[in-house]
Amino acid sequence: MMSEIEMSRRGVLAGSAATAALAAAPHVEAQPAKATAPAPATMPVSLTVNGKRRDLTLDPRTTLLDALREHLKLTGTKKGCDHGQCGACTVIVNGERINSCLSLAVQHQGDEVTTIEGLGTPDNLHPMQAAFVRHDGYQCGYCTPGQICSAVAVLDEIKRGVPSHVQADPSRPPQPTNIEMRERMSGNICRCGAYSNIAEAMAEVAGAKA
Repeated sequence: MMSEIEMSRRGVLAGSAATAALAAAPHVEAQPAKATAPAPATMPVSLTVNGKRRDLTLDPRTTLLDALREHLKLTGTKKGCDHGQCGACTVIVNGERINSCLSLAVQHQGDEVTTIEGLGTPDNLHPMQAAFVRHDGYQCGYCTPGQICSAVAVLDEIKRGVPSHVQADPSRPPQPTNIEMRERMSGNICRCGAYSNIAEAMAEVAGAKA
C-alpha cells in the first residue's frame, strides 16, 4: 500500500502537471462584435461633358479623370502617370486644358468638360484629329487623346494672346511658330517620339510652317 506521503506527493505532481497544461493552452477571450463600417460619404456633382449634362454622386476624393473613365465610361482620356507629369489625361475644361488626374471632380460643379470623344467622331473628325492622321502624329496611340486635346487648346491660347516662356515680346500677340507650339506642348509626353509629326499636324491646323 502507498503511504499517505506518497499519495500526497503524487497528487501534488498531478495537480502541477494539470496546471502547467492549462497555462500552456491558448487563452481565448470573447471578442467584441465588430461595428459595421459606415458607408463612404458621397457628394452630388453635375458636369456638362461633351455638351451633355451629367449628374453623378461621387466619393469626394474621386478625380475628374476617374469620374470620366470609371463613372461615365469615357475611356478615351487615358491614365498615364497619375501624377500630372505625362499629359495623357489632358481634357479641356471651360476652354482651358488641364490634367484631369490632378483635379477632383467635385471642384468642377457646373463646368463644361470636353474630352477626346467630344472633339470629333470617326465619321466627322475634328481638324486636329484629321491632321494627326495625315502627319502620323501618333504611334502606339496611348498619349494621342491628351496630345490632341492639348493641341486644340494650345492653338486657342495663342489665338487669345496668352503669353508663354519663349515669347520674345510678351506685349505683342504670340504667333503659332514651331518653338511656340513646342514649348506649350512640352507637358505632353510621347514615349514613341512623334513630336515632329505632332508639330507638323498643329502647324497645318494653325496655317503656319512647322
